[in-house]
Amino acid sequence: MMRSTAPAKTAVLFVVVAFAPTICRAQTVIDSDFSKGDFAAPSALAAATTAIPATDFLNSIGVVTTFPDRGQPLPKTIEMVKYAGFRWVRGGIEELTAAGPTSVQTYLDLHRQTGVRFSWGLVSGGTDLEKLIETARPLAAADALLAFEGNNEPNNWGVTYHGEQGGARAASWSAVARLQRDLYNAVKSDPALKKYPVWSISEGGAQVDNVGLQFLTIPVGAGTLLPEGTKYADSANVHNYIYHPGSPGLADNKTWNAADPTSACKVDGLYANYGVTWGKHFRGYSEADLLTLPRVTTETGSKIDGLVTEDIQGLNLMSIYLDQFKRGWSHTAVYLLRDRTDEGGNQSFGFFKPDYTPRKAAVYLHNLTTILADHDSIPKPGRLKYSIAEQPTTVHEMLLQKSDGTFTLVVWNERLKGADDVTVHLAGTHPVVRTYDPTIGTEPIRLSNNIDSLNVTLSDHPLIIAIGEK
Repeated sequence: MMRSTAPAKTAVLFVVVAFAPTICRAQTVIDSDFSKGDFAAPSALAAATTAIPATDFLNSIGVVTTFPDRGQPLPKTIEMVKYAGFRWVRGGIEELTAAGPTSVQTYLDLHRQTGVRFSWGLVSGGTDLEKLIETARPLAAADALLAFEGNNEPNNWGVTYHGEQGGARAASWSAVARLQRDLYNAVKSDPALKKYPVWSISEGGAQVDNVGLQFLTIPVGAGTLLPEGTKYADSANVHNYIYHPGSPGLADNKTWNAADPTSACKVDGLYANYGVTWGKHFRGYSEADLLTLPRVTTETGSKIDGLVTEDIQGLNLMSIYLDQFKRGWSHTAVYLLRDRTDEGGNQSFGFFKPDYTPRKAAVYLHNLTTILADHDSIPKPGRLKYSIAEQPTTVHEMLLQKSDGTFTLVVWNERLKGADDVTVHLAGTHPVVRTYDPTIGTEPIRLSNNIDSLNVTLSDHPLIIAIGEK
């Protein structure tokens, strides 16, 4: 998603809105009666779209991070989480002790200072279900618990459960499957925890025998080693990193394609783990079922390396959150908050550098979450009509609404080179429309007064168009 000055292509986005006027401060660019009559309004528009509460999107934005046991002080973690605007953090019982340095109190303090909630998992190789449940209760009592998560990548970190080895180089994944089954049952049988969703293991597509981990609940006639009706999870969980042997280089729609739930996805996505497993090709859900399968990502990301510059990483990570949510992923955690300092290799995945200074990825996300900032959900979101004539395949949109009634239309492009001119047509004349660019800052880049259409140029990042902003 490199920036380019190549000639723009033209597309037209039609939006029907009706809002009261608002008063605004002076902005960078002011348009009066902008583009009135420049374009003919469409004779017919698509059916009205119901907006999504802005908080739903914001609550999907998560991150993987280290904690004090790996040398990252809690106060610094709090600062970084606050700055970027993360709403949840991937956590678990690995290296968790009563005495610390990482304890349940560490997580409670992080929640109290930032408001983040936690997915709570066995992490890599963990099998202690009693500890998982016991430590989750105080998190739930503090409203700091989001969900439970199964084992992290058992193909890389095997388990030993009730004396049986599973995953990694073991001949069977039966131990992994029975552990996940028992995790699910333990959560759902606990009065204080049963309301929380259980996320599956990651990398179930690597199972070497057909234990049925490609299903949330094993269906009738699946022919799996564990019986029909075995319940594993409420949501599928994948690690769909955007750079993968199946999709190794820079490309248009890089993050959009990684979020695809079907066989069109060329990375380690939903289809490769819950459609037809990438390891032994065990069949799971149909492509039609995958479209609506509840799903989360607990790891994805992009490191700075070669052609992936700091700017491209920043654009990748911002569009990951947009694409994932738009394509049906309820929660997405990006790896990593800050570069590892206790591991070798290429440690450039982080939103923040080892010295805690923000990379462009952190700055862009800070701007995006600040522009969209909202903490109350709107009980009944409004509806708008809009469509894109001759929509380029790299242009995507998502209609959000804040609790004060403001509609924020997020429109983004994922072109590696060049740009597209997009014209937003409004029904009637609107006194105030503000346009924001999260790669520039948190203040509007354009204030438009008394307009019925708005032209914007989209290249490799989102613009946010606020209508009726309070």
